[in-house]
Amino acid sequence: MTSILLATLIGAAFGAVLDRIGATNPNLIGKMLNLTNTHLMKTILLAIGTGSILMFGGQMMGLVDVGHMSVKATYVGVFLGGLLLGAGWAVSGYCPGTGVCAAASGRKDALFFVAGGLLGAAAYMATYPAWKASGLLTDIAGGKVTMGEIPASGYDAVTSLPGDILGIALGAVFVLVAFLLPERIVPDHVIGHPAE
Repeated sequence: MTSILLATLIGAAFGAVLDRIGATNPNLIGKMLNLTNTHLMKTILLAIGTGSILMFGGQMMGLVDVGHMSVKATYVGVFLGGLLLGAGWAVSGYCPGTGVCAAASGRKDALFFVAGGLLGAAAYMATYPAWKASGLLTDIAGGKVTMGEIPASGYDAVTSLPGDILGIALGAVFVLVAFLLPERIVPDHVIGHPAE
């Protein structure tokens, strides 16, 4: 019961932060995706980079148990699903997490987004045997692999580089890009204004 309460509290705090930074606003997400306002992109890069530095640094210092690390398998379906997720994100202005948070904040369009996501998940579950038989769910490169070797993780690595160092380095790159990225990559007048 304690873990459910903790998960609820953390989820609510995360949702509040998503709402506060504008991630539940499909207009702001659209501006991020068409590169006319990178505020949200910078925030996402900073959060991922900081999280990576803290997680892998914590693993190196023994503060984070590597046994809690969960690596998802790589297969063709993941790439196809990622393309579908990206297209859905661009069309709706929501990804699954921001859509649920937007629905919780009272946005009616987000309720339709969440309902569509649940219907899509149900359709996938109902047709899972066909997807499994298609070969799209067959592991690539050993399935659960990491970019670098992480001691005691039990996962194979694509390279012999130390995974913790690689994770910290990639996190630092994300943080650096977040600070160096301009507020606007594409000028407003290029997007959404018809030629006269």
